[in-house]
Amino acid sequence: MFIIDGKSIADKVQDEIVAETFKIAQAALPRPNLAIILIGEREDSRLYVSLKQREAVKVGIDTHLYKLEEDVEESEVLQVVEFLNNDSTIDAILIQLPLPKHLNTDKILAKLDPEKDADGFLANKPDYVLSPVVASILRILSEIAFVPQGKKACILHNSDIFGATVKETLEKFGLEVQAVSLKDFSIKNKEEQQKLFSKAQKTCLASDLIVSALGLVGFIDGTFVRDQAVVIDIGISKVDGKTRGDADFDSLAEKNIWLTPVPGGIGPMTIAMLFKNVLAIYNHKK
Repeated sequence: MFIIDGKSIADKVQDEIVAETFKIAQAALPRPNLAIILIGEREDSRLYVSLKQREAVKVGIDTHLYKLEEDVEESEVLQVVEFLNNDSTIDAILIQLPLPKHLNTDKILAKLDPEKDADGFLANKPDYVLSPVVASILRILSEIAFVPQGKKACILHNSDIFGATVKETLEKFGLEVQAVSLKDFSIKNKEEQQKLFSKAQKTCLASDLIVSALGLVGFIDGTFVRDQAVVIDIGISKVDGKTRGDADFDSLAEKNIWLTPVPGGIGPMTIAMLFKNVLAIYNHKK
C-alpha cells in the first residue's frame, strides 16, 4: 500500500498561497479576508473553526469570526449573512456546518452572495471556485500522476448533492463514473443492506478510483479494491475517541494500492483548498 500524505500536499498548496499573499503584502494591499459564521457550541465545529483560523494566519489570510448562539433566530442569521454580503472588506464567507436543527440550512446558504461562497456550495458560484473536497480530490490525483483516460471511478456517498457534484467533476476530468448511494444504510433491514453492499462492492472492484464519503467505519475492505486502484477516503467517524475512516486499513495493507489515510489524508487538504478559494475570490475582485 502507498499512503497519500495529505498533510504534505496541503503544505505545498499553502506554500503557493503564501507566495501570493506575500506579493499582496509587498504591494501594501489589504490582505484577503474570510468571514466565518459559527452557530452553537458543537465541539467539532468549534475545533474546525479554530483550526481554520490558525492555519489562515500562517498563509496570510485574515479571518473574522461571527459567533451566534445555539438558539439564534433564523432571521438573525440571515441578517448577518446579508450584512457580510454587503461588506466590501469581506472577500469570502464560510458558514460552518452542520447548523442547529431548527435552522433551514438550504435557505441560509442560498442567502450567500455567490461571489463570496468560500465553500463552493452554490450552483451559481463562479467557475474559479470549487468545493474544497472536490478540489482536494483533483489535486491528489494530480500529485500521484493519475491518468484518467480509459479509467473508471466509483463514488460511495450518502448525500445526493455530494455524489452528483463529484460525479460531474470526475467526468469532466475524463473518467467513466458511477455513483452509489448508501444513504440510511445503517438503519435499513439486512436484506436491503446486503443488496447495497453487493452493489457497492461490485462497482468498486471494477473501478480504478474509489471516492468514499459514507461515515461507515471500515466499510471498504480488501474485497472492494483491486490492485493499482486509488482510494480517497473522505468518511470520518469517531470510535473510542479516535478518528476513523471508511477504509479498513488493516484489510487493505497488503494491497498494491494508493490510499488517503484518516486522519492525515483529505482533511488537511480541504482547509488548504478553502484558502485557495478565498484567494481566488480576492483576486477576481481586482
